Amino acid sequence: MTPRDASEDPADLPGANRWSDLERPPLNAASLRRALVRGGLWTSLEVVPATGSTNTDLAARADELPEGAVLVAEEQSAGRGRLDRRWSAPARSGLFFSVLLKPGSGVPVERWGWLPLLAGVAVATGLSRAAGVDTALKWPNDLLVTVGGEERKAGGILAERAGSAEGGGVVVGIGLNVTLRADELPVPGAGSLALAGAATTDRDTVLRAVLRSLEQWYGDWRAAAGDPVASRLQETYAAGCATLGRKVRAELPGDRSITGEAVALDGDGRLVLATGEGMQEPVGAGDVVHLRGV
Repeated sequence: MTPRDASEDPADLPGANRWSDLERPPLNAASLRRALVRGGLWTSLEVVPATGSTNTDLAARADELPEGAVLVAEEQSAGRGRLDRRWSAPARSGLFFSVLLKPGSGVPVERWGWLPLLAGVAVATGLSRAAGVDTALKWPNDLLVTVGGEERKAGGILAERAGSAEGGGVVVGIGLNVTLRADELPVPGAGSLALAGAATTDRDTVLRAVLRSLEQWYGDWRAAAGDPVASRLQETYAAGCATLGRKVRAELPGDRSITGEAVALDGDGRLVLATGEGMQEPVGAGDVVHLRGV
């Protein structure tokens, strides 16, 4: 063994980064592939040490890859949320992954907008089963957990069209804080599974549960030709949606905003607001701020 100079920082040694935090071991890619790539929806699973954005990387290959490709990064340097917000966290402190879905001709394109909501339901279901954490859904794409009696954002979802009309589909990206500690939170309103008292923070276990749940929900939705009622997606999302029944402000494109009570989710996945003028207005895109509790 070559002696190490006492002035050397262990973190600078070859291979040290992989195990620099023993509480955050790397994902076991081979084990994940054995468990998930078994002739169902998932056709490939790749784990990379770091990348800018798994959504960007997977979208660039959407035409050449079959449906069911999964790309996971141990660390993202340019992860994105809605409105081009940045998502960053310490290496191996969370799950940062994207999946390629190709609903094809079996699901009308106008129903593809349900995919980010479907992903939210799938993540919440998987976390409940694997980690014993109740996850609420903030319309349209935030995942909330309870920390110290307060709702905290522990994850987010971003769905983007990718590839050509013939060979492309939708890339759904999911970011989830798993072992993020209180002193590592990027903003006061953030949270993690660990801070929410999860029964397990083993990322392999959590990722398997989430992907299996996503496979089940996507299969049911696709078998129903994307019908949110027949697939039970609409009622399940509404049941777990923390936005419904609350006074909210929807900040819309074009510097316009609407304030009202979130009263329903319509057949297109839009949030229906009852305004003070007695009108009901559906919101299909925008940033929603919870103004008070139920």
